[in-house]
Amino acid sequence: MGCAGTAGMVGVALAAGVAAFPPVALGDAADLRRGAALYEEHCAACHGADLEGEPDWQTPKPDSTLPAPPHDDSGHTWHHPDSMLFDYTKLGGAETLRRMGVTGVESGMPGFADILSDDEIRAILDFLKSRWSPRMRDYQRDRTRDNERS
Repeated sequence: MGCAGTAGMVGVALAAGVAAFPPVALGDAADLRRGAALYEEHCAACHGADLEGEPDWQTPKPDSTLPAPPHDDSGHTWHHPDSMLFDYTKLGGAETLRRMGVTGVESGMPGFADILSDDEIRAILDFLKSRWSPRMRDYQRDRTRDNERS
């Protein structure tokens, strides 16, 4: 089953002012609207209009790739530092995992280097973060800080 989304729902939810959690130090509202629009255009078809991911996202598909994971608190996006999230989006999953030396995981995530600018990728990531609970944002911020120190 391919990615099928209701991408228009992201824009509807944002226009209505619906967000899971209020943004915290992630830029202004215009930046978050831009990130939401970019998410709707480039990500929601696979990752879901409400960041819910594909069904059974932890079970490999017949081609061995994992379904698109959720980007809300129920997923694992917030487990990763900013540098990995940025690379995964820009370079794609297979290339990022290869560079990290990870084997045995087949990623279906395409790279967006030829489609999105670095600023657009950051805007999408800020939008995702704005939808996480404060606890998950704090955890992810600490992972990013710790990663930058190493």
